[in-house]
Amino acid sequence: MAGLPSLPRRCRRPPPGSSLAQTPAATGTIPLLTQPLADLPGREVRITLLDRDPGNASPAHHHPGHHTFGYVVEGTYELGINGQPTRMLKAGDVFYEPPGAVHSTSRNTSPDKRLKIVVFMVADQSNPSTVNEK
Repeated sequence: MAGLPSLPRRCRRPPPGSSLAQTPAATGTIPLLTQPLADLPGREVRITLLDRDPGNASPAHHHPGHHTFGYVVEGTYELGINGQPTRMLKAGDVFYEPPGAVHSTSRNTSPDKRLKIVVFMVADQSNPSTVNEK
């Protein structure tokens, strides 16, 4: 894409046929960057890749004290916040969760395709990224 900076080497896909291309893709929650924000004491940026299996869903949860932004890289994502009607997001769509919001629905709706989301948080350094609801 013109005008966009290149990704760091560890984020780029390996060339076809390379030994790295034969390595199975990591799944789950893959931390990409944690960066303290010197001009915002107690805050840091956390960037994570979520890689979810087909049909995978998370229990209801929240991100304590964090502004959470997401970008759907591939797949179809069902998102619900604070019990509101869910939204269906596809590759290229973005979302925002304010601090304290309950992420009531988080699901890969595909029966056969993976879901990948890049999550960007402006996080409270003293809190974990995610806390499941009880």
